Amino acid sequence: MARALAAARDAAAAGEVPVGAALVRGGAAVAVAANAPRALHDPTAHAEMRVIRDAARTLGRERLEDCDLWVTLEPCAMCAGAIAHARIRRLYYGAPDPKGGAVEHGPRLFAQPTCHHRPEVYAGIGEAEAAALLRTFFTGRR
Repeated sequence: MARALAAARDAAAAGEVPVGAALVRGGAAVAVAANAPRALHDPTAHAEMRVIRDAARTLGRERLEDCDLWVTLEPCAMCAGAIAHARIRRLYYGAPDPKGGAVEHGPRLFAQPTCHHRPEVYAGIGEAEAAALLRTFFTGRR
């Protein structure tokens, strides 16, 4: 989670919503990414999407069933869908997202009978720091 939090801090410094992600395989980070929709002019450039793309490219495969994803914020529906399609083994996330999250809030994607893959989910890892980054970022914008 330390790498994901560092990426989230980098995102905030770049004016992006402070969300970071790290994809780990065998205890080593395969990819680390920060939110970058504004910089890349790409609404799909969420940290999770970027780290999944980078890891798949690095590993040379679309299925990441032996990988774990660490992210600072509960994934949205788009990112949760990508997590399922990539067959990620475990999802660890920091802060909950009651408004935009899709894991334990909103559509609860992994609980849907049509979801073909459900990762193990562990919430609240690094929650205090992840939530503080988000609060500080949005307080500065108001």
